Amino acid sequence: MSLSSGQLDHIAPGVRRLVARNPGFMTGPGTNTYLVGDGPYLVIDPGPEDEVHIERILQETGRHIEAVLATHTHPDHSPAAGTLARATGAKVMGKPAPVHGRQDAGFAPSNVLNDGDRVTVGEYALRALHTPGHASNHLCYLLEGAGLLFTGDHLMQGSTVVIGPPDGSMGDYLRSLERLQKEPATRIAPGHGLVIEDAQAEIVRIVAHRLQREAKVVERLSRLGSSSVATLVVSVYDDVDPRLHPVAQGSLLAHLLKLEQDGRVLRDSSDSNALWSLKHPSHPPR
Repeated sequence: MSLSSGQLDHIAPGVRRLVARNPGFMTGPGTNTYLVGDGPYLVIDPGPEDEVHIERILQETGRHIEAVLATHTHPDHSPAAGTLARATGAKVMGKPAPVHGRQDAGFAPSNVLNDGDRVTVGEYALRALHTPGHASNHLCYLLEGAGLLFTGDHLMQGSTVVIGPPDGSMGDYLRSLERLQKEPATRIAPGHGLVIEDAQAEIVRIVAHRLQREAKVVERLSRLGSSSVATLVVSVYDDVDPRLHPVAQGSLLAHLLKLEQDGRVLRDSSDSNALWSLKHPSHPPR
């Protein structure tokens, strides 16, 4: 199965997925907007400020929207929230936009959600889980009793997510994944792509992948001695299309900053051209 812009599917009892019209290099087929309930509705990640997509949401919900929730405030996920709220009187829920990064500064939640807060509509209840990493204000939402986890950009089908400092943090990301392993999540409804049918297996896979990439950073630094991010990315991400290397630099920097916090690497300056090296380099026996 594949997705396309404007596609509408039932993915679980009381849950429909509507794909926004913003396909692209970073968004895949487009942002997934989720409609939860049988009327009234909760809308998760309303997507960009696109007139046709917004009208489609209003049409599919009969304008009977209780609340609009954002997983985070990157511009492909939250900008339509304000327009939907003005059209329907819905509450806007989530966390305010952080200062750093590409954020939707216009996102103004009337209800700021914290970890563990519940949002209900009819017989459906969502529990907010604060999952920083991709973004410091990122929330996942667990549909209680169904095991369906709406993950925004924390986990997505078909690719790993970019962790871009200063707002993104690899340490926070891994801790958030470990936290999700303790939740009764069985299926993942991501912000982009298809439903992932085995949530816990996917979380284990992503944790292993990130730790393998971290180990590769350490191995490459031990070989090179010292390196800038721009040079190191070619070696650490040699298994990735070179066209993605500019994007991968963000995740590489996140790995290096985590290793720095762990006391395993050093840098010679705080600017973008800093040279990174192992704090305690190992030398092969002679």
